[in-house]
Amino acid sequence: MQTWLFKSEPDVFSWSDLVARGPKGEAWDGVRNFQARNNMRAMKIGDLGFFYHSNEGKEIVGIMRVIATAHPEAKDDTGKWECVDVAAVTPVPKPVTLDAAKANPKLSGMVLVNNSRLSVQPVAASEWKEICRLGGVDLKKLKVS
Repeated sequence: MQTWLFKSEPDVFSWSDLVARGPKGEAWDGVRNFQARNNMRAMKIGDLGFFYHSNEGKEIVGIMRVIATAHPEAKDDTGKWECVDVAAVTPVPKPVTLDAAKANPKLSGMVLVNNSRLSVQPVAASEWKEICRLGGVDLKKLKVS
């Protein structure tokens, strides 16, 4: 299983919006960056991702699961953009801010810290564990080692 980080502006699509979709989830569409699209192409069903509120808040607020692999985006007429479907798993009890991530030496190599503009990005296993620790997430409940 791989882990990821997905960014969304909360006034466009927020964590609470994803929670409201329930188990049917939502297509993570609107991504218009080739690197982010390629990251989604690498995802498998069951992969987990952090939900990051960008612009407002700038913090990791939830954990979601990939429920459908990359497929053509319905809103794209060009045929070059794809999306995955995701569903909410659990909120992060203590949201982890970008400033907290930047201040943590264990996260110095994290894509979020070094390229905060990339909207869909990989998260290394050690970074996942550290963010979960900072956010008060119980990894055993997520079945993630």
